[in-house]
Amino acid sequence: MPYLPSAALLLIGLALLGLYVLRVSRGIGRTRTVLAAAKATFGDETGLLRARVAGLRVAVAERKRSPRVAWAGRGETGGRS
Repeated sequence: MPYLPSAALLLIGLALLGLYVLRVSRGIGRTRTVLAAAKATFGDETGLLRARVAGLRVAVAERKRSPRVAWAGRGETGGRS
């Protein structure tokens, strides 16, 4: 049976390949978990930043719309003349 050593080496190689694939797939699973957590955190913080920017835009728009006094003399402000 001259093919027996070749078959044994092939089986050992396939077993080692299977262990390697299993180990790599676990690492990929961990990487996906970490990436999903990072993406969620980044999305939350990006959403908060967008909300703050929108609030600032509203405040600036309201400030632009409010009537301003172009010039007030000293007598109108209650100061000393």
